Amino acid sequence: MTVLHVTTTGSDRGDGSADAPFRSINRAAQAAVPGDTVVVHEGVYREWVNPPRGGTVDAPITYQAAVGPDGRFEPVTISGAEVITDWHPHPGAEGRVWFTQVPNTLFGERNPYAERIGGDWFFDQVNTWHTGEVYLDGTSMYESQTLGGVEHPQVTPDSFDPEGSLLTWYCEVGDDVTTIWANFGGAHPAEHEIEINVRTFVFWPATTGVDHVTVRGFTLTKAATQWAPPTALQEGLIGPHWSKGWVIEDNTITDSKNVGISLGKEASTGQNEWTAGSAGDKGGTQREREVIQRALVLGGPDAGEPHPWHRDHVGSHTVRRNTIRDCEQAGVVGHLGAAFSTIADNHISRIHVKRQWHGAEVAGIKLHAAIDTVISGNTIHHTHRALWLDWQAQGTLVRRNVFYASTAEDFMVEVCHGPYLVDSNLFLSPWAVKDMSSGGAYVHNYVAGRIANCTEHQRYTPYHVPHSTAVYGVSNILGGDNRFYNNLFVGERATGEPAGADAQAEPALASFWSGAIDMDGVPGRATFVPTPVGTSQYDAYPTAQEYPSERGSDLAGPRLPVWIEGNLYAAGAEPFRAEPGAVVIGTSPVRVEVVDAEAGTVRVDVSDAGELAVVAAVTTARLGRSYQAEMPYTNPDGSDLDLTTDVFGAPRDQLVPGPFAVTGPATRVLAAPAPAPGPGRSAANGEA
Repeated sequence: MTVLHVTTTGSDRGDGSADAPFRSINRAAQAAVPGDTVVVHEGVYREWVNPPRGGTVDAPITYQAAVGPDGRFEPVTISGAEVITDWHPHPGAEGRVWFTQVPNTLFGERNPYAERIGGDWFFDQVNTWHTGEVYLDGTSMYESQTLGGVEHPQVTPDSFDPEGSLLTWYCEVGDDVTTIWANFGGAHPAEHEIEINVRTFVFWPATTGVDHVTVRGFTLTKAATQWAPPTALQEGLIGPHWSKGWVIEDNTITDSKNVGISLGKEASTGQNEWTAGSAGDKGGTQREREVIQRALVLGGPDAGEPHPWHRDHVGSHTVRRNTIRDCEQAGVVGHLGAAFSTIADNHISRIHVKRQWHGAEVAGIKLHAAIDTVISGNTIHHTHRALWLDWQAQGTLVRRNVFYASTAEDFMVEVCHGPYLVDSNLFLSPWAVKDMSSGGAYVHNYVAGRIANCTEHQRYTPYHVPHSTAVYGVSNILGGDNRFYNNLFVGERATGEPAGADAQAEPALASFWSGAIDMDGVPGRATFVPTPVGTSQYDAYPTAQEYPSERGSDLAGPRLPVWIEGNLYAAGAEPFRAEPGAVVIGTSPVRVEVVDAEAGTVRVDVSDAGELAVVAAVTTARLGRSYQAEMPYTNPDGSDLDLTTDVFGAPRDQLVPGPFAVTGPATRVLAAPAPAPGPGRSAANGEA
């Protein structure tokens, strides 16, 4: 087990020792074998780290920022961009517009200014945007489709930064050079750092099956990633590329053109066959079903192919304590490859905030087939959707997360059969949940936004043998089979807005908070009928006692029953029509306010805990089994759930509705997670 050193003053002709360090991280990666640690010292490294091999479960290969004398990580940046200094005034632009010519050899096999964003589920069929980017002092600018848009820029509609959207660039690619024009808003490029995207990846193995790699303590930034749908190779600034057992922790991950962290699929199971097909060809839903079947029967490396989709080969990753921001598609994405993983204690923000283009895969976290995946302790805000589970959320745990400032909704769960558990979360946006699934258990949440629900009888999606990738069956979405126990619903819309937000301070958010239902990414035949905050959205569903009289066709299926009990409804929130002993009050005894919208800090005020009636405990036994998979609600290892602690980790000595264990008036602060400052050191996470 060797420690290999990398410094900005080293040489790739060295041996990687402390006395003769390497210059590049890639050179260390070529030398590293299982059990080795690559220590990268302070500096900026402009390269694509492409590890050729992984480690083992007992001897991973670790890439880590060096630790200084103070016990903290040294500042180490790995970038997919290059600094460009050769800028010239554009004739007639009076110093407002500049241009540069970059040799195409700089980009290698993929020129980001020739490569256009597109693929399955991408909405912009004109497909005029590029994977390239221009950065002014580290902040990404806005691509223009014409040179005129650089000479005379206009505000991008719905951008979270209208003024910033006036900083524009345009490109043309020739045989030998790429020309880029940029409007820096009056700034002289010689007085600022101007970078452009050069590399597709920052930390990504070119081959699959590079298992058990740990990446810790870096700033990873600026990648020219492609759109990452579930039916194509899902590129990310960093990711395991169809491998097992990666640990991505304590990093700051920023400015991927599309995806920050990809835990998703590889290319051989399907590569945009829907959009590449001829008119009248198979639709995207059928192509996605084919992807799943192909993944299950891949041949493995001995056959010259990637490993099949099985927990022995793929998934089981850990993504924790990262700050992920400023990515235009998703902070974390993954089809199939995120199964059996943990995504915990991350701070994810500013996802899809430029709003130049859109597609059906946009979210803070967007996962397909999150089988036995734990999503816990994350703070996700200023996104389109915060968390989107699409297809095959089974055995999934969504626990103790904070969601706010979502322009669509905090949580979308689409064509899943469950069982999945959603407990002790804070849903603070005007739309809390959009439910086009069955088999969900919502327990001890604080919900300040509305719920939307609909069935889906046209799309048939898989469910699995418990705790396995093996397909048990397929079905459409009958709706229902949901449990709502011990939640606190607060109906005033203001609780979902960042403190002090208004149309001038948050123009993009304000325009989306009009009460309109966002339907993008959902087939047009699906309709959501608005109801107040609460569970009255499910009034058309039967109770367990009413359900037998509704049994009908095996093809379309009746609505499945719902179990709703022990919830508290305040400030205009309304209960399910048949909730036994529903408690409806005026002012909520618990109020949640976002006190620092950018930092991700919320304050919880409890005024009168006496109004929080004691409720019955929720257990694996009480939740029963999901309808389709016939599977109990358990932990990923099959053990019984433990719901005896609240969102702060405090014991629930007295069970009351909501995510907070309270016994009297109190004020608590919940801070967004942050990367640990060094190995073994605690970070600002949880109660403050």
